[in-house]
Amino acid sequence: MAKQKAANKNKKQGQPKNRKGQNKTPNRPPQGMSQERYDRLLAEAQAPYKGLRKFIYGSIGASGAVGGFVFFTKIIAGQDIAASLPNLALQVGIVALMVFLFRWEDRDKEKS
Repeated sequence: MAKQKAANKNKKQGQPKNRKGQNKTPNRPPQGMSQERYDRLLAEAQAPYKGLRKFIYGSIGASGAVGGFVFFTKIIAGQDIAASLPNLALQVGIVALMVFLFRWEDRDKEKS
């Protein structure tokens, strides 16, 4: 029993910890891995699927822009204005939301 407590204590002391008690990530990569690859993997671990989310935001934003163009041209042509105005507003709102989310994804880059 005493050996287990001593072993657990030694394990706990060997791990670097930050103020919140979480394990710190080492600054240098493991043996056989380049620093660039390690940095890329570390960034992916801190913000998983960031590239996929940005792609989805861009795709939905582009779709909203195409829809907005279609409804804008309907309004200019004078076809079904009563139905086209709310749809145009929705498309503009979607584009604005996707631009906001896309920029929000990069908020950490701007701080550093």
